[in-house]
Amino acid sequence: MMSLRKPVMGTSVRLGAALILMALVLAPFQVLAQSGMEVVAEGLNNPRGLAFDHKGALYVAEAGAGGENCFPADPADPESQVCIGATGSVTRVWRGSQVRLATNLPSLAGPDGSFAIGPVDISFQGKGSGFIVIGLGADPALRDQLAATVDPLMASFGQLAVMTPQGKWRLTTDLAAFEARANPDGGAVDSNPYAVQAFPSKRLIVDAGGNDLLAVNNKNKIVALASFPDRMADAPPFLGLPPGTQIPMQSVPTTAVVGKDGNIYVGELTGFPFPVGGARIYRVPGNGGQPEVFAEGFTAIIDIAFGRDGSLYVLEMFKNGVLAGEFSGDLTGALIKIAPDGTRTEIASDGLVAPGGVAVGPDGALYVTNYSVFPGMGQVVRISGASASFAPDMNNHKPNMRGLPKGQFGIFDFATPQVNP
Repeated sequence: MMSLRKPVMGTSVRLGAALILMALVLAPFQVLAQSGMEVVAEGLNNPRGLAFDHKGALYVAEAGAGGENCFPADPADPESQVCIGATGSVTRVWRGSQVRLATNLPSLAGPDGSFAIGPVDISFQGKGSGFIVIGLGADPALRDQLAATVDPLMASFGQLAVMTPQGKWRLTTDLAAFEARANPDGGAVDSNPYAVQAFPSKRLIVDAGGNDLLAVNNKNKIVALASFPDRMADAPPFLGLPPGTQIPMQSVPTTAVVGKDGNIYVGELTGFPFPVGGARIYRVPGNGGQPEVFAEGFTAIIDIAFGRDGSLYVLEMFKNGVLAGEFSGDLTGALIKIAPDGTRTEIASDGLVAPGGVAVGPDGALYVTNYSVFPGMGQVVRISGASASFAPDMNNHKPNMRGLPKGQFGIFDFATPQVNP
């Protein structure tokens, strides 16, 4: 029987090659003004989720750029270095000003600062404080071991934090410890909190590593609302398995929003083998329960958001698949609109490079984090038109990810299929 082992830490693609950075830097931006898309924030470090507060200020969770304390992500491979530091942050964009409001949050990344883990989402409830979710992508026991032996900052990953309007923050809830204790999906213990939605009496949390939807109440009690099961997927040819062989694939949920109907809508990235068109959006009852498929046929969903008219906007991190990024350096993303009648329209793709989050602004425009896996290159772009697209034109600047070393942290699970007797 075929099984797909869930690794100790979810493997993240590492983009350390100078070729990639050079290609992105040299890509032309001149068409921005004619495209209906404008840059409203730049110079961000691995920007991911974003949200508006009650005043209309925009906040961006930056996963940071790692740090100077480096260690092997894989003890068996000394060259698989990851680096930890307090470079995570939250940036506020308001009235023409861009300021890093919250700083010194934990960050873990490759030596070049790419594909960081750290603050990955933020949400506000009314006029209150902001809630920040900090990712992990590991067995919480390993996190605790590394905190004791490598760097105490490791203990801050896999947690929920609260931020005051002045940018002061503190940890409130150990989400990864809940996975270690309860393991709602029954699989290998692995936690990677990746999304948060704040409400007066609770916070909704998506754990991409645990394949769960959680709720945290005002007393920081955690309950599991739903788990998302493995499915079978066709094995990619490069595994050398007999044609037609299928292997288990994890859901890897990455985002959740509440609809006007009170249901919770959850988007998934999917795990290995990351099939193109294999990602789904699930609908879960507001108080929890069995997920049902709401929409499917997407690829590598990283975020979703409802518009004022009930349209659902779906952000694909890699529209041509995670493996296209792995083997050919295709980091093209896409933003897709699902109208209330079910009609789907791709409203942006060209120039979206590994986008990481989407939010609907008070002005009705869409705001998307771009270059979400790079340090110092991240952007927030505003999309004002229903068919907006823009370059940089990547046709002549294809990043090459082949042959690059792999780390062990993140949401991309490249676990090797094993044959069990």
